[in-house]
Amino acid sequence: MSATVTVRVPAKVNVQLAVGAARSDGFHDLANVFLAVGLYDEVTVTAADELRVTCEGPGADQVPLDRTNLAARAAELLAARYGIPPRVHLHIAKGIPVAGGMAGGSADGAGALVACDALWGTQASREELLDICAELGSDVPFSLVGGAALGTGRGEKLQPLEVGGTFHWVFAVADGGLSTPAVYREFDRLTPDAPAPEASPALLEALRTGDTEALAATATNDLQPAALSLFPSLADTLAAGTAAGALAALVSGSGPTTAFLTADAASAHKVADALTASGTCRTARVATSPARGAQVLTPG
Repeated sequence: MSATVTVRVPAKVNVQLAVGAARSDGFHDLANVFLAVGLYDEVTVTAADELRVTCEGPGADQVPLDRTNLAARAAELLAARYGIPPRVHLHIAKGIPVAGGMAGGSADGAGALVACDALWGTQASREELLDICAELGSDVPFSLVGGAALGTGRGEKLQPLEVGGTFHWVFAVADGGLSTPAVYREFDRLTPDAPAPEASPALLEALRTGDTEALAATATNDLQPAALSLFPSLADTLAAGTAAGALAALVSGSGPTTAFLTADAASAHKVADALTASGTCRTARVATSPARGAQVLTPG
C-alpha cells in the first residue's frame, strides 16, 4: 500500500435534466443525461491519527470540513464495511465550482472513496463502490464512472451512453451559490403536476453521433426556471453567452453555474472572453467533454 493516494475526478454537466413530481420519500424521479467535463477536483488521502478534511482552491471557504463533507462520509462508509478505522487526512484541491450545480461535492465523495480503497488495499469491486456512491448521493455514482450516462431513479441508476465526438463548453461561475434542496422546492412550487421524466431520443442520438448542433437543439433543464426564479441575474449571463455565439445556454444542474455549448474550441474561447467582459459572472472556464471518471494519479 502507498502512504498517499491522489485521485482526480471530473465535474459534470446535465445536457438533459427531466424532473418528475416529488416522491413520497422527498426525492424526484429523473431522466438525467450526464456528461463528465474536463474540470477536476483532486482528492489526496494520507494515513493519519484521525479523520480530518482540508481544502484549497476557489471557493474552499465554502466547503464543509466536518463529517458532513461527502469525502469524509465516503471514507467512513468504506472503512465500516471493511472494519478499518477511518484514520485518514483527506485533502481536496478544488477545480470544480463550489455549490455550482456541477457535482463538486459528489466528485469529492467519489474521489475519496477510490483513494481510500487504494490506500487501504480493500480491493472493493466496482459494484460495491457504486453501491456506496449511491448511498452517499444521487450524483456520486456518475462522478465515479464519468464519460456519459443516463441516470434514472433519483439519478443513481446509470446506463452508460455512447458519445461520438468531443463537445466544447464554457462554464460561467456565478457570484454566490444555490442550494439544491431550495431549487427543488421552487421546482415543486412552479411545477406541481410535473409529468413522468423521459430521456429525449433525439438528444441521445445527438450524443451518439457527436452532433453539436443537434445536441444544442435538444439540451434542456427542467430545474432552470426554478434556478432563475431564485437567482434572476442568471438570465443576464445566459443572454451574454448566447449573444457571444453559444449554440446553447442553460443552467447547469441546480445552478448557479451556467453552461454554454459552442461549435469548437475557438468559439469556446470567444464566448468565455465575452462572458468575462460582460460582468455577469465571476469567471468563465473552458472545458471539453466527455471526460474520464475518478482516476488514481498516484499508485495505490
